[in-house]
Order: sequence, then structure tokens, then C-alpha cells
Amino acid sequence: MLSDTLCRHIAATPFEAISPAALANTRLALLDAVGVMLAASGMSAEAAPFAALAIAGTGPAVLLGRSERTSPALAAFANGALAHALDFEDTFDAAPCHPNAALIPAVLALAATQPTSGRQLLTAMAIGCDLTCRIALSLTHPMTGWYHPPILGAFGATAAAARVLGLDATATRSALSLALCQATAPAEIKYSAGTTIRAIREAFPAQAAVVSAQLAQGGVVGFEAPFEGRGGFFQIFAGGGYDEGVLTDGLGTIFHGGDLTFKRWPACRGTHAYIEAALRLRERPGFDWRRITAATVVVGEVQQMLVTPVDRKQAPATSIDAKFSIFYTTALALVRGEVGLDDFDAASLSDVDVLALAARMIARFEPRAVPTAIGGVVELVFEDGVAVEAAVPIAIGHPSRPVAMPDMIEKFVACAARAAVPWSRPAALRLADRLLAVDDCNDVSALFHGVVSEGERVEPLR
Repeated sequence: MLSDTLCRHIAATPFEAISPAALANTRLALLDAVGVMLAASGMSAEAAPFAALAIAGTGPAVLLGRSERTSPALAAFANGALAHALDFEDTFDAAPCHPNAALIPAVLALAATQPTSGRQLLTAMAIGCDLTCRIALSLTHPMTGWYHPPILGAFGATAAAARVLGLDATATRSALSLALCQATAPAEIKYSAGTTIRAIREAFPAQAAVVSAQLAQGGVVGFEAPFEGRGGFFQIFAGGGYDEGVLTDGLGTIFHGGDLTFKRWPACRGTHAYIEAALRLRERPGFDWRRITAATVVVGEVQQMLVTPVDRKQAPATSIDAKFSIFYTTALALVRGEVGLDDFDAASLSDVDVLALAARMIARFEPRAVPTAIGGVVELVFEDGVAVEAAVPIAIGHPSRPVAMPDMIEKFVACAARAAVPWSRPAALRLADRLLAVDDCNDVSALFHGVVSEGERVEPLR
């Protein structure tokens, strides 16, 4: 049975089986996720209520960006709310999903409950990330009515959580069954203009992963076929449409974590090609955004959700909505010359120059010009009649165009500086070194300890 095959793999695949590319990206995913969550702890008002709930608990798990500790489930809940709040975490371009957003908060929370080596952590992460990617790739029927990223991520996170706890294949199957009882995210998340649930959505699968693994460890018995059963995942969410071969071919030898994308800009991946195109156009001699009389973004099938409804995308009301707007992010790039962490606050959302330019933009649907979710074209016309365009078939961050390691470390430092309890640059660099060398760590719960030298004013997590 499919579920049994997957669970044997989750429980037994050794560290040595992980490909070098997947292992390198797994380390980088840990660095990137910790940085992004640290930044969100200080920047995301939407995530604050989750931390407020979590600090009422007691336990060994760290709340990222703060000094408090709480239970593993509440830590995963609060840290999970941070994971996507800035929309700056890694993604998987081949089948759009965020395979580590719920996973990393879950495994870090559970690793605080027992001695967990860096190799054990990386093994769990690589296996869980790969599972989410395989499920996403295997779907042959759309998940109509559902918002798939946090749903798919719940299963990869649960697989990783089960591996951290050392569950056998049978208990792992029970954990995945319990995740099926909790994993949900309605498509209404895309349509409600004022909601902030899209920002904090990963809190729920992260918590579900921890709870599911702990309950399975405690003896709760799950389903025989949580994935392929008559009422299992694929039947419920995808009308039974999936390709089993995609799920099992190369299982244990091919790890899709080797093909992750790491983000250059804190916005929906579908906006990145347009941001990059806008920044290229801005480099033209004599460029002046004030002289733009017409601006067109050429979009394909996937990008339509990032330009409609037009009024909402031209003047987004919330930070997370702005990050899902090609109009707004392209205007940001053209006006400010960058799209950074500080460009989605209340002042930015009311910036008259950015909004005026976004209001003049139109979208042209031309799927042959933009056949993938990671490409884009920006066309501009200036007062003197000069027309220019920039096309970006594959936005930076894709495995074929990776973000350079020094830039990834600078991203981490910039994120850590914005934590609720900010990290100094030296402290952040020391933590980055530890995270990137996590293989050599005997107990990952100590990763955050002692990285600030005596006399420094800024304290890290304890």
C-alpha cells in the first residue's frame, strides 16, 4: 500500500541517503527559515496574538525572536505563524508550495524535548520537505475549494516530526492519519480582502504536525491508508486524482529539496519576475519613473490571481495582500528601486507615489508569453513616446539562478536585526555559522545559546 511505502521510507531512510544538493539546501532552508521567523517576530502584528497565547504555556521549546519558552505544540503554533507572515520563506517552483514553512517550526519545537543531533534534524527535514514536494507534484486534479500550501505542508511537517521523535513506520502512519484529521485551509483565504489569515496560515499545520506526532508516540492508532484510502487525502482534497509513481519513483534516493527556491524579495514568488524586470528597466540611462505614462504587466494563467480583482491589487489594504499584488510590488520596484522588508508597512501601503503608479498599471493576459508561474514581462511607455520592456522567464532564486551564499547570509543578518529582541550583526553572523554547520551539532536545542559575546548589549534567544 502507498501509505505503508511512504511511512517505511520516513521512518528508516538514513542521513547518508540524502543527496549532496538536498543536504546543502536543507542547511540553507534552516538558516533562511530561522531568519525569516526572527524578522516576523518583530514585524508581523498578525502573528503577535499567537505568541500571546503561546507564552501562557510552559515547556522547553523556544519562541523565536523572544526569550520565553513554552510547550512544543504552542511553540510550533507561534513560530509557525511567523514562518509565512513576511512571505520570505523558501518555495518549490516545480509545483508551487512552501515545503519548509510549517516543517521547521515543528521540528525545532520537538527537538527541544529530547537530544537531537544536527544530522537527525537534517534527515527529518529532508524527508519531510521531499514528501510535501512529491505530494504537490503527484496531483493530477486541482484541489478545488482548498488552499493547498498549508494543507500539503502539514504532511511533510508531520513526517519530519515523526522522524525527530523516532517513530516506527506504523506510528508514523498514525501521525499522518492524525494530521489528515486537522489539515485544512479553505480557498476563501484568497478572496477575502481584509483577512490576515493568509499571513499566519502556517501556524495550524505546524501545530498539527507536533500534536499528531506526539499523539502517535503516545499510542493513538490511525488509519490504514491515510493517503490512498477511500476517504483519504487524495480522495478528499483532489477527487482521487494523483499519480502514485510520482510519489514513489526514486523514493529515498531523489530528494526534491535539492531544487528549492530561496527568495530574493519578501513577496509572493509569482511577483518576483516582475520585480526583477522593473529593477532592470530602472537601470536604463535617464530612467525616471515620474515620466511613465503607461505600464503593462503581461501575465499568464497563474499570475491572474495576482492582478485580480484590479482595485484590490492596485491599492491593497493589508501587508500580505500587497505581497500578493503584481501591480503594487512592480510599482514599489520602479519608484523605490528595491522591494525590501520595510516596504510593506502602513506608510508604504499609503505611499501616494507607489499607489499612483500602481493605479495606472494594466495587466494583459498572454499565456504564451508567460507560460510558467515564475516568469513575467513588464512594458513601460514614457512621456516622449519611448516604449521599453523587460522579460524575465525565470526569476532569480530558482535552482538555475540561485541567490549567492553571501546574499543569503546578508538576508539572515537583516532579518535577525528586525526580531522582537533584535540581534546585533556579530551575533547574527555567529548564529548563521552555527546553522550552516548544523551537521556537527550534537544537540540542536543548544544552537541559540552563547552566540553573543560578553559586553554586547543585544541578547539572543536563550
